[in-house]
Amino acid sequence: MPEPSGSTLMLALDLAGTFAFGLSGALAGVRARLDLYGVVVLAAVVGLAGGITRDILLGALPPATFSDWRYLATVVCAALLTFFAHPTLERFSRPVAVFDAAGLSLFCVTGATKALDFQVGAVQAVLLGVITATGGGMLRDVLVREIPTVLRNELYAVPALVGASIVVAASKLGHDPGVASVAAAATCFLIRLASLRFGIELPTAPTDRDKPPDR
Repeated sequence: MPEPSGSTLMLALDLAGTFAFGLSGALAGVRARLDLYGVVVLAAVVGLAGGITRDILLGALPPATFSDWRYLATVVCAALLTFFAHPTLERFSRPVAVFDAAGLSLFCVTGATKALDFQVGAVQAVLLGVITATGGGMLRDVLVREIPTVLRNELYAVPALVGASIVVAASKLGHDPGVASVAAAATCFLIRLASLRFGIELPTAPTDRDKPPDR
């Protein structure tokens, strides 16, 4: 089985993304008034679903989540931290969105990188980066009965698409993978936060409700 490029760096980014998404899922669980078990489950779903989907599509079996205990330990730590310290975390502005943006930026990098290690094409690697980054957040929203963020008009998949594309382009051009990974993650993170701060959205199809009233 292929080893990830710069395996130590990729593992660190993967675990950091798992932790960030775990915090995002756990905070959503606390806000939905779930019990401790529910908070842990939601943190695990958000933190692990994207990576599991990626590994299954690549044929990397068993998925890293089940072959490396650190992934499960990371999401459990994120869930427990959130459950007992959520008043402190809630003091930050829009904590779920920030943690979600961090997970999004890290997972689009690790997803695309692992796909390249398995010798898939450039387009497929970008798509797997996006799937890795958005899969957990989509399940989180479904479980708390919200329309998934990735399906709404705000920028969510687009930042992941940009980040994954940077990773793939840098690999094809022979640039340093470590520098490319940091640049891609930072770009994705900044685009996501800028879209939230300035209300940048994708266009939606016009409906009858958008028409001016008849006079």
